This record gives sequence, structure tokens and C-alpha cells, in this order.
Amino acid sequence: MATDDEPDLLRTAATLLDHVAVAAHDATASADWFEQTLGLRREHDEIVADAGVRLVWLYPSGKHPGGQAAAMQIVQPLRAGPVASHLSERGEGLHHVCFAVPDLARTLTEAAESTERIFVGGYGYPCAFLNRHPPGCAIELVEKPA
Repeated sequence: MATDDEPDLLRTAATLLDHVAVAAHDATASADWFEQTLGLRREHDEIVADAGVRLVWLYPSGKHPGGQAAAMQIVQPLRAGPVASHLSERGEGLHHVCFAVPDLARTLTEAAESTERIFVGGYGYPCAFLNRHPPGCAIELVEKPA
């Protein structure tokens, strides 16, 4: 835990907006809309079996000044679970926002979040959803190699 003299690691750990995720019943139809309407590029389509979801990754054609562009992730549930529950309760739309951190386990420990929440997410990277989040939007952290 942070002391009065040091900042809460959670406040300083997020180095990059990694992606914004939209929950959808049909990831293909949703991805088609983002491609046709906004010109995003579909670059990756995967099944994360442990989470029971299909992820479709889309990217804008432009880049941020730092060289990396945040992704749009379409999340489609393949079985009952958190994403299916989200869809039945709230319908399609914003599911979560994900930020990259340099050391996921350390960030979670210092922020008094359980490291048991770490799972293998999209592209095989370690991820975790925070217990603390604003109403209506989950917050995910991902650790990517430097």
C-alpha cells in the first residue's frame, strides 16, 4: 500500500491506453460495422477458451504521437459467464477499458488487488480486471513485453 510520501502505484502504473472493449452478441457483425463505418482494420481474431470468449481486434489507420494506437476489441461470449451476463443485463456496448502496465503482479499487489485474478487474455498476455472501477465500465490491466 502506498504511504503519504509515495503515490498509489495504481495511479502511476498505467503507461498506455491499450484497448477499449465492446461486448457484442455477434463479433463478426460488430467488427464489420467498425470496418465499414470507421475504417478500422481487423487484425486478429481469437478464441480465449479459458474465458469462454471470442475476441476480434481492430485498429485505426493512424498512430498516436508515441507510435502506438489503442485497439478496439469486440468481445463475444461463447458460453455463460461474465460477458454473457453483461450482455443480458446491459445489452451490447462498452464492456471495459484496458491499460498497459509494466509489471501486472506488482501493480495488483501494491494496489491491494488479488494477483489470483490474473489470467491469460488476448494475444496470450497476462491480464486482470480490477475490483475497483467506475460504474458501468470495467477496468482491465495488461502486461506486455517492453
